[in-house]
Amino acid sequence: MLRRTFLTLAASMLLVTALGLGPATAQSLDALRSSGAVGERYDGLLAARDNTAGTRQFVESVNAQRLNIYRERATAQGVSPEQVGRVYAREIRQSAPRGTWFLQDNGAWTQ
Repeated sequence: MLRRTFLTLAASMLLVTALGLGPATAQSLDALRSSGAVGERYDGLLAARDNTAGTRQFVESVNAQRLNIYRERATAQGVSPEQVGRVYAREIRQSAPRGTWFLQDNGAWTQ
């Protein structure tokens, strides 16, 4: 039961995050993921794959928003923010645009 509730909240977190980012940022995220400039990490955070200042700032901003959500959900569920991030990472993997890069926990990038 706890796992089901946790997974349900994790799925809703995807919607909350997308809404929290706003349409322009969500479009920018999809464009950056599709271009390969950013990738998704195994822990539910973004990683800059290019080294431009604009990309790094974008990644830092999105990650700050995601971490806030992870902390809130973790507190509500009595789990760690890292656990929430990993569940969210699985949701992202299923819904990310084609061509998105994913950093595995072993350090390997896959598409």
